[in-house]
Amino acid sequence: MPASPLATADEAAEFLRTTKQKLAESRYRGTGPRFVKHGRRVLYRWADLTAYVEANTFQRTDDRPVSA
Repeated sequence: MPASPLATADEAAEFLRTTKQKLAESRYRGTGPRFVKHGRRVLYRWADLTAYVEANTFQRTDDRPVSA
Protein backbone atom coordinates (compact mmCIF):
# COMPACT_ATOMS: atom_id res chain seq x y z
CA MET A 1 0.00 0.00 0.00
CA PRO A 2 1.28 3.50 -0.74
CA ALA A 3 2.61 5.54 2.16
CA SER A 4 -0.12 8.16 1.72
CA PRO A 5 -3.83 7.69 0.93
CA LEU A 6 -3.45 10.57 -1.55
CA ALA A 7 -1.55 10.45 -4.83
CA THR A 8 0.01 13.43 -6.55
CA ALA A 9 -0.86 14.12 -10.19
CA ASP A 10 2.53 12.62 -11.14
CA GLU A 11 1.78 9.43 -9.21
CA ALA A 12 -1.74 9.21 -10.61
CA ALA A 13 -0.48 9.69 -14.17
CA GLU A 14 2.12 6.97 -13.68
CA PHE A 15 -0.48 4.62 -12.16
CA LEU A 16 -2.87 5.19 -15.10
CA ARG A 17 -0.04 5.15 -17.67
CA THR A 18 -0.93 8.60 -18.95
CA THR A 19 0.36 12.16 -18.64
CA LYS A 20 -0.41 14.94 -16.21
CA GLN A 21 -1.74 16.94 -19.16
CA LYS A 22 -4.25 14.19 -20.05
CA LEU A 23 -5.34 14.05 -16.41
CA ALA A 24 -5.86 17.83 -16.43
CA GLU A 25 -7.93 17.53 -19.61
CA SER A 26 -10.05 14.75 -18.13
CA ARG A 27 -10.63 16.85 -14.97
CA TYR A 28 -11.81 19.74 -17.15
CA ARG A 29 -14.12 17.45 -19.15
CA GLY A 30 -15.30 15.55 -16.07
CA THR A 31 -14.34 12.20 -17.59
CA GLY A 32 -11.42 11.18 -15.40
CA PRO A 33 -11.06 9.84 -11.89
CA ARG A 34 -12.42 11.79 -8.94
CA PHE A 35 -9.91 14.18 -7.41
CA VAL A 36 -9.31 16.30 -4.34
CA LYS A 37 -8.47 20.01 -4.40
CA HIS A 38 -6.20 21.15 -1.59
CA GLY A 39 -5.73 24.83 -2.24
CA ARG A 40 -4.33 24.97 -5.75
CA ARG A 41 -2.99 21.44 -5.53
CA VAL A 42 -4.76 18.49 -7.16
CA LEU A 43 -4.55 15.12 -5.43
CA TYR A 44 -6.17 11.76 -6.07
CA ARG A 45 -7.31 9.17 -3.56
CA TRP A 46 -5.82 5.77 -4.42
CA ALA A 47 -9.26 4.25 -3.87
CA ASP A 48 -10.71 6.58 -6.53
CA LEU A 49 -7.97 5.67 -8.99
CA THR A 50 -8.65 1.98 -8.45
CA ALA A 51 -12.41 2.56 -8.80
CA TYR A 52 -11.81 4.47 -12.05
CA VAL A 53 -9.82 1.55 -13.46
CA GLU A 54 -12.53 -0.92 -12.42
CA ALA A 55 -15.29 1.24 -13.94
CA ASN A 56 -13.36 1.36 -17.21
CA THR A 57 -12.54 -2.33 -17.47
CA PHE A 58 -14.33 -4.19 -20.25
CA GLN A 59 -14.62 -7.72 -21.58
CA ARG A 60 -15.11 -6.75 -25.24
CA THR A 61 -14.19 -3.76 -27.37
CA ASP A 62 -17.85 -3.01 -28.10
CA ASP A 63 -18.87 -2.96 -24.42
CA ARG A 64 -20.30 0.34 -23.26
CA PRO A 65 -19.31 2.08 -20.03
CA VAL A 66 -21.75 1.91 -17.16
CA SER A 67 -23.32 5.32 -16.43
CA ALA A 68 -22.63 6.61 -12.95
